[in-house]
Amino acid sequence: MNFQQLRSIREAARCGFNLTEVANVLFTSQPGVSRQIRELEEELGVEIFERNGKRLTGLTEPGKGILHIVERLLLEAENLRQASNEYAGEQSGTLAIATTHTQARYVLPQVVQTFRTAFPQVRIALQQSSPEHIADWVMSGKADVGIATEGLSEFKELVSFPCYTWSHVVVVPDGHPLLALSARGPLKLADLAGHALITYDIGFTGRSHIDTAFRNAGLDTDIVLTAMDSDVIQQYVSLGLGVGIVASMALERGRHQGLQAIEAAHLFAPNITRLAVRRGAYLRAYTYEFILRFAPELTRAEIVAAVNEPVQ
Repeated sequence: MNFQQLRSIREAARCGFNLTEVANVLFTSQPGVSRQIRELEEELGVEIFERNGKRLTGLTEPGKGILHIVERLLLEAENLRQASNEYAGEQSGTLAIATTHTQARYVLPQVVQTFRTAFPQVRIALQQSSPEHIADWVMSGKADVGIATEGLSEFKELVSFPCYTWSHVVVVPDGHPLLALSARGPLKLADLAGHALITYDIGFTGRSHIDTAFRNAGLDTDIVLTAMDSDVIQQYVSLGLGVGIVASMALERGRHQGLQAIEAAHLFAPNITRLAVRRGAYLRAYTYEFILRFAPELTRAEIVAAVNEPVQ
């Protein structure tokens, strides 16, 4: 039994039993992956995968239990490597952070700056994607930390911590009719529903709360353009294509010239940005320090207890 065999088993399950994808992930050949799997099955005396000819189609019942053990072994092997670096006194390394564009653009710069001052030998690798991909990267070990507003609390393989709460705001060009309406009283959802809207892609930056608010109010919306980037949304609002709904922190860091903000916290449910790590992972000292800088209300003891708590 060797780690390459274990990795082949794990990646086969992660890649939907497509051995070509497994070979790409492991930087090897498809016949090599097949051989590693077959040799481990022969050593254990049990078939891990269901097959249709030479093609893998799923996990056998014994295979499901074996996969769980394989994932635990590989996680502990990674923990051993991280612990050895820690005990050797190394203060260098790479902290891989998977996050959304909004977090990377508006929230993380100050945290990263203070962290780099304290840990100048640690390289930071920022990876930007959707919350779903962020979760996958953290669970697979490709990222040490994941930061997003949506989705991270839904995976049992992750432990996530609430970090801060934020709301949406409405942005319109100077002189827009909604400015006069908001001057007479709080803006209503019906007021917004009468205009073309520009906001985030589904699954990004609290978009689910926007859709839920209109749906619960029985209002149809005309969302004419979506984007992942708050700056892009503001740019198209400034061109007169519609009314924007963006994250409050995007406006706090400066808005485009010629745009005005209208309070909308009363219209949409508050959003909670969460930070996630792999359950059971060994975290380097500098990883704890980064987390505490991003979420100063947490303590190291709370993080350790949560990470080491078994899945219920």
